[in-house]
Amino acid sequence: MAADVPRRTTASHATDRPGDTSPFALGLLLRRAHWRAAAVMGEALRPLGIELRHFAVLIELVNHGPTVQRDLVAATGSDKAGIMRVVDDLERKGLAVRRAVPGDRRVRAVEITPQGLELFDAVHGAAEPRAERLVAELGPGEPEQLMDLLTRLAHPADDEA
Repeated sequence: MAADVPRRTTASHATDRPGDTSPFALGLLLRRAHWRAAAVMGEALRPLGIELRHFAVLIELVNHGPTVQRDLVAATGSDKAGIMRVVDDLERKGLAVRRAVPGDRRVRAVEITPQGLELFDAVHGAAEPRAERLVAELGPGEPEQLMDLLTRLAHPADDEA
């Protein structure tokens, strides 16, 4: 019964509400910000027929060239089965192809196609107004400051070996 449960005398812990001082607050706020950003950017991708998971792979292929699937798993934070489904989708859409890796018949590298590059560029144009909407509540200079802070948080100096 609710009446038998003692009332907490300490502040609530681990929320994502403004002013939360729990040690989990930053992570929870980043998670909520990610959900919001993913939803907004997903709107830009949907009319082009892809999802964020597809775009994450295209980003890796643009940045690193042909990439073996196991490296795509690590780079995107996905799992092996998930990457296989994404690459299958990209191949069906003509956005990527799998090619044999010389010297290892079992390994396939994924490579972006010219159509994939064209879509990659189109996504950026479609995302521009949504990205502006995402940071509309921030003041002058704050979007750049946020990018700088998040970049330093995501890529600490000691990780750059």
